[in-house]
Amino acid sequence: MRIVDVVVAAILVFLHLVIHVGFGVGAAAPDLFTLALLIVARELHMASATGLGLGLGLLEDAQGLLAFGAHGFAMAVVGALAARTRELFVGDSLLFVAVYLFLGKWLRDAVYWLAAGSQLRGSMGEALVVDAGLAALYMTAVGLLVVFVTGALVAPRGVGS
Repeated sequence: MRIVDVVVAAILVFLHLVIHVGFGVGAAAPDLFTLALLIVARELHMASATGLGLGLGLLEDAQGLLAFGAHGFAMAVVGALAARTRELFVGDSLLFVAVYLFLGKWLRDAVYWLAAGSQLRGSMGEALVVDAGLAALYMTAVGLLVVFVTGALVAPRGVGS
């Protein structure tokens, strides 16, 4: 595992807590927990990525009182699937990273919508197409900026294979 990925993920987790809890920005801020998970999960084994996702999800669940465990479940699923992408896809292009980040965030929101319960979720179209789609675009844009600035998630040229 590259140290830059771990450092970037730790900074993203810290920034997520500062922005969401400290400043109380809420949904107007990008989902930096999911971004951190997606950056690190490609380098972890499936069990470790699932555990990290569960831990970050439970930390997210601790910030609210409704549907406790739904964030943990959704992040664990995303962590497990993100770890499996390493064997399925060898990609370091910005197009691959953009699609990976978009689908990871969208899937996290979709699994959360399913796990949250009927009292807490809105209509499927609004939640999965509009809200999750816009949130995924927002996080992807922030993620691409982070990847561009730090080089996280993208293997350096001439290494590997």
